[in-house]
Amino acid sequence: MVSAIGMGTWATGGPSSMGDQPLGWGANWSPTEAISVLRAAFDAGITVFDTADAYGAGTAERLLGQALGDVRDEIAIVSKWGNVIDEANRCLTGTNATPDYVTAALEASLTRFGTERIDLYLLHLSGLPADEAALLLDTLQELVAGGKIGAYGWSTDDPDLAATWLGQPGFGAVEFEANVVHDPVELISLADSHHLPALARGPLGTGLLTGAHPRGSRIEDPHDFRCISPEWLNYFHHGQPDQALLTRLESIAHILQDNGRTLAQGALCWLLARSPHLIPIPGARTTTQARDNAKALELGPLTVDEMTAIQQALAIRTP
Repeated sequence: MVSAIGMGTWATGGPSSMGDQPLGWGANWSPTEAISVLRAAFDAGITVFDTADAYGAGTAERLLGQALGDVRDEIAIVSKWGNVIDEANRCLTGTNATPDYVTAALEASLTRFGTERIDLYLLHLSGLPADEAALLLDTLQELVAGGKIGAYGWSTDDPDLAATWLGQPGFGAVEFEANVVHDPVELISLADSHHLPALARGPLGTGLLTGAHPRGSRIEDPHDFRCISPEWLNYFHHGQPDQALLTRLESIAHILQDNGRTLAQGALCWLLARSPHLIPIPGARTTTQARDNAKALELGPLTVDEMTAIQQALAIRTP
């Protein structure tokens, strides 16, 4: 049993890069604050922590182990592999989808965590061809049998790829992007029909759905990946929030904020209502954000009437 909402740790991993592309959330970061944020989330009831060796090029895993090592048996650790990292220089240098690399990456992550197992281990290469992904199954199943991992899964936004691992022994979950302005119907249907836990990545739209970046605003910090937007980022373009998505958000903001919810809490509560199999994993950079996100656990899912009103409002705003 785990909390209905988890915490993503990309932001707490601090700055990193891939070539000229920054991958951090800005220059204003400290490991001490990151540890405080992780602990605040746990103290507020969060027991699922989603990370990856790529986050901060190993730093997020190390900090998670430092912050919560004393409560290791009370939390579920989710990590990912597939990117090759240079920890000393805090950068990603490529990818590796070979079976041998699974074991090597896992052992490195276990060392950084200071633990003997990872509860859920996810393939971090969203578009890896199915035939290449199939070659990983024997190794992953051996790791489950040996107790190194509790289960394995795939972080992918392609429902056809995710479906190729259905029914495999030890396949335990999927992870994909999902939020109130980006509803991946096929992936959620896949999780629902197979009673498969699904981690909802980007539940707050990399900050867009919190209301912190209104129309006309711009992120200026060159160390923030949203300032120099990678091609896969849907919510910001060159530091500016996507105008079409802001329009959609504005059309439903009053519903999300009903009953005293913040925008972020409303967005998380929408996911809780969208499917019983979804586990939103919002990130946080401050202890206040971590506690506010966790409060959605108390607020609970949106009502049927609220979900219907949002669906109708978004249908009008769909291009």
